[in-house]
Amino acid sequence: MKKERKQKTLSCFMVEEELLERGILIFSPLEFRQIFNVSRDSATFFINYNLKKGFFIKLKNGFYALKHHFPSEFEIANRIYSPSYVSLEYAMMYHHIIAETVYSVTSVTTKTTRKFIVNNVSYSYNKIKKIAFTGYTKQTLDKNIVLIAEPEKAFIDYLYFVSLGKKAIYDRIDVSGLKKKKLLHYAKLFEKISLIKLLNDVYDKRRRDKEIIY
Repeated sequence: MKKERKQKTLSCFMVEEELLERGILIFSPLEFRQIFNVSRDSATFFINYNLKKGFFIKLKNGFYALKHHFPSEFEIANRIYSPSYVSLEYAMMYHHIIAETVYSVTSVTTKTTRKFIVNNVSYSYNKIKKIAFTGYTKQTLDKNIVLIAEPEKAFIDYLYFVSLGKKAIYDRIDVSGLKKKKLLHYAKLFEKISLIKLLNDVYDKRRRDKEIIY
C-alpha cells in the first residue's frame, strides 16, 4: 500500500527535477520505473499520458526525453541504437576534416545497418566488424558524456564504405591534422587491402594539394 501511494504522488515537476538532477535526458520505461520506484503499469500510464500532454517526447520505441530539455544529437545517436559511436561524415564535420554541413547524424555499429528519424533529423547506423569497433573517445558535451570517433577513425570508417562503393568521396578533405601512422593502424583492422590503397591515394593526394595551395 505504501508503494502504491508513492506512485499516485508522481508529478511532472518531481519527475523533471529528478531526471535533471541525475543528468538523465534520455530514458527507457524500465529506467523510469527504477528511478521512481513505480510499477510497470504506473510508469506506462504516466509516460503515455504526459507524452500526449507534450511534457515528454518520443525519440523511438522505448526511448523518451523531456521536451523542454531536449538532448543533443550526439546523445540521441549514442542511445537509441547501441553499441554505436558517432563517426563517418558527421564526426568528420565535427573534427573539421570536411567543410560541408552534414545533416544526417552518422554512426557505426556492430549491429544491423539501420536508419531512424527523430524530431525530423536522420540518424543512420552503418555496420562494421567487431574488431574495427574501436578508436572512439568519451567527450563531455553540455555536461553529458558522448562517444565520438577520433578524427583518424572517423576518416577510416568513412573510407571503408567508400572502398565498398557505398559512399562517394568528398572533393574537399583536409587531412593536414590526421596522423598517417594512426590512420594505417585503424585501416588494417578492416583487413581490406583496397582500403589501405585508397587511404594512401587519398591521403597523399590531399597532402600534395595542400602543399600546392600554400
